[in-house]
Amino acid sequence: MPSVLFRPPSKALAWALYDWANSAFATVVIAGFFPVFFTQFWAQDLPDAQSTQWLGYTSSAASLILVLTAPVLGALADQLGAKKRFLLGFTLLGVLATAALYWLGAGHWQAALLLYLAGLLGFFGGNIFNDALITDVAAPAQYERASSLAYALGYLGGGVLFAVNVAMVLSPGTFGFADEGEAVRAAFLGVALWWAVFALPLALVVPESRGLGRRSLRGAAVGAFHELARTFRQIRRLPNTFLFLLAYWFYIDGVDTIMFMAVKYGLDLGFESSSLMVALLITQFVGFPAALVFGRLGARFGPKPAILVAIGVYVLVVLAATQMTRVEHFYALAATIGLVQGGIQALSRALFAGLIPAGQTAELFGFYNMVGKFAAVLGPFLVGTTAAFAGDPRFSLLPILLLFLLGAALLWRVDVAGGRRDAAAVPPPPRGPLFADQA
Repeated sequence: MPSVLFRPPSKALAWALYDWANSAFATVVIAGFFPVFFTQFWAQDLPDAQSTQWLGYTSSAASLILVLTAPVLGALADQLGAKKRFLLGFTLLGVLATAALYWLGAGHWQAALLLYLAGLLGFFGGNIFNDALITDVAAPAQYERASSLAYALGYLGGGVLFAVNVAMVLSPGTFGFADEGEAVRAAFLGVALWWAVFALPLALVVPESRGLGRRSLRGAAVGAFHELARTFRQIRRLPNTFLFLLAYWFYIDGVDTIMFMAVKYGLDLGFESSSLMVALLITQFVGFPAALVFGRLGARFGPKPAILVAIGVYVLVVLAATQMTRVEHFYALAATIGLVQGGIQALSRALFAGLIPAGQTAELFGFYNMVGKFAAVLGPFLVGTTAAFAGDPRFSLLPILLLFLLGAALLWRVDVAGGRRDAAAVPPPPRGPLFADQA
């Protein structure tokens, strides 16, 4: 189906398949089984509040580490011409950590959290360099379709494996497992294998971009910090790029908050956990064709109008969620979110790729991912605070409206054509051994 809507060169398809590979971790591990299995198996002797606290601390730690290191790692990758090597290194970290969960026995909650932290770092860290590689596999005119294809394959791949894993857990005997716990542990091992196998096309086909001519790792590190400082100054001289990052900070915070709080919101409303798993599957499978359609819309009308439409849909979703009373309503909202979630993520990546200078893609996508992860702090805080004061979970999502509206207002002011001209006018970073032997 993807080849009918968009016929990419082999390297673009190989790059897009990485989303198929690592989305299994996001769907099966992060959104699906780890939080429940951690509470019921590894941390079964801890009070629920304490296990939730430690799980939250681990997720926050992964985000904080990424915020502090993403721009530096991105700059270093640009210096060395090592975006793909960094990507594969983080992939290996995530694969090994996820596979190790299979052998972890009951009660070992500290080890489970350490492996989960390593898995999160592998997943989020890999995304920095996978995002940056879009400029190596597609021409600027193809950014929207290539990015949307990748997100579509991610939704389909994550959804397919998650559906199989849900079936395994609901009927473990059918698949040869002794009980639900064994089926869940096998699901973690399956994610690791899936991630590793489907990362191979990128490893074998996608070319490694050329670096900036550094002769040593030490010199490259010094050069990375020089380039990082220069990039801070440069972003301030690219007003549309800066404005887009600010807009993205607000609206992607709303997107991520809904993504990570939806199951908890459904539980607070009294819906069964099995029904919520069905809702996650609906989002995944609706997200596959919807992301492809958004790619075509972005290519035809531009990514900015399509993102604004998606933000409008999210505003309607939040308003509708406050009136939700039946699980069928939850299913309808899950399908609606699936229509726009992949599209807004894919087109945001494509739009940003067109607003940055050549030769600094990994570094600037480090900033892009840093903004996205730093944003993930505000939304959940607003939701939790509102729920505590309002006493009704239906009101807890209302502050997210402010995030979407602020993001839309700032995005409206972004001059995409002007931003692309400004980025194209920036001279490439100096090549050669400028910092190779310093420090």
